[in-house]
This record gives sequence, structure tokens and C-alpha cells, in this order.
Amino acid sequence: MEETKKKRVWLYVVYGLIALAIILSIQFANPFQATEISYSDFLARLEAGEVTKATVTDTRIEGTSVTADGESNFVTSRIPNTDDQELISLLQEKGVEFSGRVENTFWRDFLLTWMLPLGLIVFIWFFVFRRLSRRIGGASPMSFGQSKVKLYDRSIERVTFDDVAGLDEAKEELREIIDFLRNPQKYRSIGALIPKGVLLVGAPGTGKTLMARAVAGEADVPFFSISGSQFMEMFVGVGAARVRDLFEQAKAKAPCIVFIDEIESIGKVRGGIMASGGTEEREQTLNQLLSEMDGFDPQTGVIILAATNRPEVLDSAILRPGRFDRQIMVDRPDIKGREEILKVHARRVKLAGDVNLRKIAARTPGFAGAELANVVNEAALLAARKNKKQVFEEDFEQAIDRVIGGLELKSRVMSDKERRVVAFHEVGHALAASLLEHADPVHRITVIPRGIGSLGMTMQLPEEDRYIMTRPELEDRLAVLLGGRVAEEIVFKQISTGAQNDLEKSTILARKMVEDYGMSERVGPMTLGLERGARLLMGEYAYGKEANYSEATAQLIDQEVKKIITDNYDRVKDILSENTAALQGIAEVLLEKETLEGDAFRELLDEYRSGRQAATL
Repeated sequence: MEETKKKRVWLYVVYGLIALAIILSIQFANPFQATEISYSDFLARLEAGEVTKATVTDTRIEGTSVTADGESNFVTSRIPNTDDQELISLLQEKGVEFSGRVENTFWRDFLLTWMLPLGLIVFIWFFVFRRLSRRIGGASPMSFGQSKVKLYDRSIERVTFDDVAGLDEAKEELREIIDFLRNPQKYRSIGALIPKGVLLVGAPGTGKTLMARAVAGEADVPFFSISGSQFMEMFVGVGAARVRDLFEQAKAKAPCIVFIDEIESIGKVRGGIMASGGTEEREQTLNQLLSEMDGFDPQTGVIILAATNRPEVLDSAILRPGRFDRQIMVDRPDIKGREEILKVHARRVKLAGDVNLRKIAARTPGFAGAELANVVNEAALLAARKNKKQVFEEDFEQAIDRVIGGLELKSRVMSDKERRVVAFHEVGHALAASLLEHADPVHRITVIPRGIGSLGMTMQLPEEDRYIMTRPELEDRLAVLLGGRVAEEIVFKQISTGAQNDLEKSTILARKMVEDYGMSERVGPMTLGLERGARLLMGEYAYGKEANYSEATAQLIDQEVKKIITDNYDRVKDILSENTAALQGIAEVLLEKETLEGDAFRELLDEYRSGRQAATL
């Protein structure tokens, strides 16, 4: 159908060009075949009595002259903007048969001054409309003011709380909304007003959109979904028009739920003298949204759910009572929640008998729901690639490594010298993690390159979910980060660029200990550097910390950060120097096998440490 329309359009264009060519050829065709001569030559022939016939127009003279060579036709252009009265007298005097003709330039002028410019305008307008139509999904460009909201079909795409795992607290908070949508009279009878808006706050991938759809599914009401960025277009006023259209559709389907994902796209802090046109359009859209939320009756049963992973950038007007009254935290799941999420996503996968989802949940601390879904899918893909009939635990192990570190790059060729540096570097991390009291246990060591910049990796697995950390625990974590560089220095007597990321992380951690956690005796128990939230600066929003201390304090902070890093560097250097044999031996085994599991690493370490103790005795 689309191809037929294109052919038809081009056919009309060709017909139009042919018609234009015919009209122009008729208009400009001249049956009078003549030789072009100059006006002075014409006057000379007229004076000599050679001109026998002439036709005078506003712009030219056509005629016939007789010379010794015979009769011939000529044409000459008249001098513009002159009234040559002497010409008529001269023609009469020489007995020339002459006449006048008024040129019909209507069609030429009409085509050149009206049709051609109008045709160009129509063509450009048509071209622009086609491009805009593609940008808005094939719809008419005149439908800019219509909302791009998606209405989910409950009979086909129904989602309930059974499809949402690991978010028990958030579910409990939202059950009241569901109860209101199911039994509104229960609340109206005692004069209770349900919140107009609920803001779901959480990191990307934690299940905010799924949770909103589950609320609509549980309440069995229509579910409208739209992203904050879909309100904005290149034309001013479109965002506000789409907000109005969205609420009109919602009121027509009430009771219902309207879900606005990534609301920070339109809900950022307003203000700033250097705001651009795009910022002005966004602010108009936000103002219209706030106006609509203030204007509709909460008893209509329209509930606004919104999601964001950046609540700190939202305008305070959004969060005031009467708009988004409640903020519900959709956090990363704990180990129990991760296990439940894995069970949900593993329903569609054929699992082997050796798969222990509890163990996999323990291996994935800090993973959000989307990342866990990715782990299950990657494991299934790996199993299918190996022509397996079921997904085994080793497939999950490889999938987790792939999600954390990226794709294995076995084809990346490193020299033997570089491989040795990487091996000793990774074993330095692992030894520090095993010999420090508060460090997380080592799960795996590998010298197989992964992802974009990783040449090797030492993975640690926490024994439990942690929410607070003490200073000794933080210092041990910092020492583990420095272990790779220390190992290079001990073995090779020089350092490489391989520790760049480790140094970056250790510096950030040490600065947080001083500035945020108050863990420096010289600086004292206070937080330095205030969060400034969102501040419009040169048309852009700036976030982060703002210094609230003197230059002398800044120098003291730098000194304390350096002291924490150097103290732990010296500490881990002493530990590794005492275990040089283990460092050398385990690194050689790692070079041979490329990957060492945590248990195998600990067995090797115990052998070397027991041998050293025996030698000491």
C-alpha cells in the first residue's frame, strides 16, 4: 500500500512536469523564423530603404528586408523604457508596411510569478510533512497535540502482583490504591481522599514500570502509559496540548491509572535566566501537568503514577501535597527478593536439577530485577548455543560473569609479559582479600580479558547483604583495591597503567571517608561539601557537591585522603611481602589455567601458608 502511494505521487509529479513543458513550449514557440540583428543595423537598413514590412511590439521589431542578396526576415530588440516617436515617422516616410502587436504574456507571467513559486511551496510543505509524519510514527503532522499515550489491553497484557517479585514493601504501599479503585465508596463514605499521585523512586531496572502495570492489573482498570520525553516536540506548545489530551482520555476511561515514566524529563527544577527555548517548552509542559492535577476531582478515580531514578532533580512543586503526595521506594532486592525474582523469570526456562536459585541470588548482590532477568536469559542463550536441552548452573555462572564483566575476549592477544603482569596483579587483589580480616571472600580470579578495558578480574562475593560499613571494613576494601599495584611493584620492581581504575576507586573511597563519613581524626566528625541539588548554570543543570569550607580545610582534606591511601598501601605491601611465595606460585597456576575458582585459590593459599609456617618452626 505504501509503495503504491509513492508511485502515484511520483506519477502526478511527472504529469505536472509534462504539462508545464507543453505550456511553456506553446507560450515561447515563435513561428517567425528570422535573423537576429542589432537595433543600429535595423536603423541603417531602414534609412537605406531596404525594409519593406515591420511589426512593432513593446520589446522587439520583426520585419522583412530586401537587399542585393534577396529577401530575408529579421528581428531586433527595442531599447527598453523609450518612446521612439521618430521611428513611426521614419517608417511612414520610407513607405514601409508596418503594424503593432500587443504581446500576450498572461500565461508566462502566471506560470513564473504564481504557479512555479506556489508549486515549490507545496512541494517543500509536502516534503516536510512526510518527514514529520515519519517522526511521529506515521500519524498526521496536524495531530501534534494528541497524546502519544499507550492504552494497554487488559485481556491480552494483564500484569498482576504475581508477576512482580522481591518488592513486598512497595506492594503493601500500593494495595491501598488498588482497594480504592476496587471499592471507592468505602473511602468516599467517610470523606477520605485518595492521593492523586504516587511517585515510584528507584534505580534503573528495579521494576517501577512493571509495578505500575501490576497495580492496574490488580485493580482491573485501564492503564495508560507514556514516557516524559514523549510530551516534548520541536514546536512550542505541543507538550502542554498533549498533557491536556492525556487527561481528557483518562477522564473518559475513569477509573483508571495514568503512568508517566521518566517524569524528570519534564519535571526538572524550573528557573534560570539563561534558559533555552527547549527549557521554556519543558516548563510549559510541567505547568500544564500541575494545572491538570490540581484541576481534576480525586473522586473521579484517575490515579497518576510516575517513576523516576533522579528524585533530587524534580521541582518541589511536583512533590507538594495534592499532587504526588506519596513517594514509594522501589529498591534493589535483598537476597530473598532476588531469589523470588529469579523464580519468576525461570518459569519459562528448562532448568537442570543442579541449579540452585538461592546460590545464584547470593552471587548477585546489588543486582536489580532487570539485571536478574538478563542473567536468566543469558544463561538460556549460552545453553542453547551449546545445544543443551536444559540450563545448568555453570551456564548461570558464565552468564553472571558476562553481565558483570562483559563478553569474554579470548581472541585478544597479549604478550607473555603483559599476561604475567595481569596475573600477578589479579593475584595481588585476591591475596589481599583473603588475608585481610574484613574483606569479602574471593569467588573467582581470571586473566581472560572481558568487556572494553578489563584484562583480568578478581571477583569477590559478600557473604550477606550489607547496609552499613565500619572504618576497618572500608580500609580493608581500599587495601584490596591497592593490592594489584602493590603486587606489580614487589615482583617487577616497577608499576604499570593497569591499576588506573583501582586508584580511581580507592581515591573516591578515601575522600568519602573524610568528607562524607567523618572518619578522619584531624578533620573531625562532620560532613564537608553540601549537596546543592539542581542549579541552572549557563542553561544547563548542575548537580553534585558545593564546597562549604575554607582553602585551609581543603588542603587538610587532601592530606587526610593521601594519608589514608598511603597507610593502607604500606599495610597491604607488608602483607604481600610476607607471602611472596604464595604470590609467585598462585600466579603461575593462574597463568596456566587462566581461571581459578575461589575454593581452588584458597586451597593453594593454605598450602603455601602451611609450608611457610612449617619452615618457620
